[in-house]
Amino acid sequence: MEPGLAQAAVCMGTGGRPRLSAALWGCGRVRWRTPTLTGFATWRFESTSHSCRRCALSLSLSAQAQIAPTASAQQFAQMGDLQLENKAVIRQCAIGYRTLGTLNADRSNAVVFLTWHTGKSEEALSMVDARGLFDPAPYYVVVIDAIGNGVSCSPSNSKSQHGTAFPTFTVRDMVASQHRLLTEKLGLQHVHAVMGYSMGGMQTFQWMVSYPDFMDVAIPIAGTPRQSSYDMLFWRSLELTLLNEPSYAKGRYKKQPSMAALQTMFMMNATTPEFRVTHTTPQDFEKFFKATAALDPEAADANDWRWQTRAMLAQDVGEPGDNNAPLALALAAAKVKARVHVISPRQDHIVNPLAALEFAQLLKADTTVLEGNCGHWAVNCQMAQVHLAVEAALQEKKKL
Repeated sequence: MEPGLAQAAVCMGTGGRPRLSAALWGCGRVRWRTPTLTGFATWRFESTSHSCRRCALSLSLSAQAQIAPTASAQQFAQMGDLQLENKAVIRQCAIGYRTLGTLNADRSNAVVFLTWHTGKSEEALSMVDARGLFDPAPYYVVVIDAIGNGVSCSPSNSKSQHGTAFPTFTVRDMVASQHRLLTEKLGLQHVHAVMGYSMGGMQTFQWMVSYPDFMDVAIPIAGTPRQSSYDMLFWRSLELTLLNEPSYAKGRYKKQPSMAALQTMFMMNATTPEFRVTHTTPQDFEKFFKATAALDPEAADANDWRWQTRAMLAQDVGEPGDNNAPLALALAAAKVKARVHVISPRQDHIVNPLAALEFAQLLKADTTVLEGNCGHWAVNCQMAQVHLAVEAALQEKKKL
């Protein structure tokens, strides 16, 4: 591989959702493409914002073609009127999901995979592969679209509560709706594992506390059990750029508003300063910056982005209203019964790893700390290490 090219990379959309590619991080100039998460390819392209997205889309479609024989099409579970933790109600809520593989005779091989911030089950399936997070062959995988992602009930697709009329929801509400989907619609009273990346990792932490008997194994990846002050500063700052954008019109826009400032701020934190300096030269910066700020036609709806961001900002596995943070975290940890393996990038500037690692200590759980300078995207840079950790956690025999 040529020096300075990433081994595995992700072109990030406005909402921060990965699109699988092996391009240089941040859609800079790329000459050679190297291993992807779902296969190997070596070919040339000169990246611009849209060419990066096209190459990512082509790889995503290629990944889907590889798993198409056993992966289901998009499915929906009609939940009716969904009451939330705050007593508000989402009218006629539908929860999206996709399945991969076959449930075995004793119904013991189900693995639940949860989507990241604005991520969709179609995209998430591309990470479930023998060269990705884990080999799905032995399992019945259920990938669930979180509330607010534009597939499940969301501000953008609600007919009766469209846009800013959509109720505020929490990560707990996401998890409660997923529990109903699995138990009431799919007939699963217990699963082998629950896992997710980024906001999916946050949901995984909530799952192990809210429904401690439901899974054998929980694997949060680049997630956190509660938001740190740094996390809140980052996400509130991103939200502020959106609120100050005139075309956002306080959420009452007629067409997707500009999210250029939000995109550039997100990119600044997605990796690390060291990574950006070593992967974007001053001579290439202008091209990189224009590509980062360019309009993304596939970006998440702005209100969907904001409503899921609000859910993350409120996320805390401790009891609501408990102001004794260390005690609340310890009490939450005491509820956990699953075997837990926490995977966290050391230099994650999107989701601070300290609370996740502290929670792991309280649980005496296994941890994999990803060193290096890829930041939040370390799961892609170090996929081989992540893959080994996930496979080991899934295959570990139950401790007596």
